[in-house]
Amino acid sequence: MKILHHPQIEDIELSSVLYALSDPTRLGIVAEAAKSGEQPCSHFNAPVVKSTMSHHIRTLREAGVIRVRVQGTQHFLTLRLEDLETRFPGLMQPLLQAAAQASTHHS
Repeated sequence: MKILHHPQIEDIELSSVLYALSDPTRLGIVAEAAKSGEQPCSHFNAPVVKSTMSHHIRTLREAGVIRVRVQGTQHFLTLRLEDLETRFPGLMQPLLQAAAQASTHHS
């Protein structure tokens, strides 16, 4: 089984986190993960094909924004909120609030 790389807290780069969150689809995934806690990848309804979804999840994971846990054929996503708060205090809350507001305007 392939081991998924997750950066250590001290290796999470601000520019990587901001890049990962700059895409509306990825920001939506993060906002949903913040709301619903750990969920299988299939829980996240993004309007993209499976390969594009995999790319978005990999980008978020490699930036240190989410943790992916493999169980059998399922991949479970968790937002690394505590790690991000430790590394960049105060960064995520305003971003998550803005993402939540944006999603209510588009629904």
